[in-house]
Amino acid sequence: MQTFNRITSAIFDVVLAPFGHRFAWFDLLLWPVLAGVAALLIYKLVSNQKGIADAKRRIMVNLLEVVLYRENVLGVLGSTLRGMGQNVRYLAYNVVPMLVMIVPMTIILVQLVAHYAYAPLARGDVQLLEVELAPGAKVAPRAVTATFPTGVEVEAGPVRTADGRVLWRIRMLEDGAHAIALRAGDETEQKLVVVGSDPQKVPVLRTRTWEALLYPGEPALPAGSAFETIRIRTPDRDLSPFPSGEGGILLWFFAASLVAGILLRKRLGVTL
Repeated sequence: MQTFNRITSAIFDVVLAPFGHRFAWFDLLLWPVLAGVAALLIYKLVSNQKGIADAKRRIMVNLLEVVLYRENVLGVLGSTLRGMGQNVRYLAYNVVPMLVMIVPMTIILVQLVAHYAYAPLARGDVQLLEVELAPGAKVAPRAVTATFPTGVEVEAGPVRTADGRVLWRIRMLEDGAHAIALRAGDETEQKLVVVGSDPQKVPVLRTRTWEALLYPGEPALPAGSAFETIRIRTPDRDLSPFPSGEGGILLWFFAASLVAGILLRKRLGVTL
């Protein structure tokens, strides 16, 4: 996960935000269209285009038979069953292309979310720093400590819970990227908190689980870490007129890439 995120982030930190993070609309228009085109080309290359076209043709024939011979019960039943079989065949042709397409689509989507879904915290904001220990960790919550930089003030905590969580309420005092050092036994990890008014890539979550692939803003936690997750809640960035937040970017990305694919399929000679 660490290597994968490092490579993809090194690429997209360069190609995303060519005019700065302030102009989110540019990437939110460009990349879904590029993803839609890439998906079409992959689909065309990987799928059985002749088989898909034949399955669609046979489905239409079976539907016409149902309409034309609707008074023949046995004929309608036979046509319906044959149509269902062709639908299964059509879906089977789409399994491999979908599995191949999901990789580049997910990479682009995850990077768009990392760059544009979240807003930096502002001076004076108060948020929770939440640490969750890994199941079976040999370190007890009472052994977890934190060292805070001068730009971050602790208002309350640490509060330790029986289920292995440790929480601090913190206030942002200065703009900048501040590193909080967290210690569990002999292990020390950092969590960045970004404060300021300028739109930028905002780190949200560090984890040792597969979810690290969805949050490339910071390195994943080591596989054997005593920490399961380290999180600071951050606000969603207002992306009007586009929908905001993780869910908003997800919805917009798939809707825009789908529309682009439908509009460009004939020009690229792709049978869907």
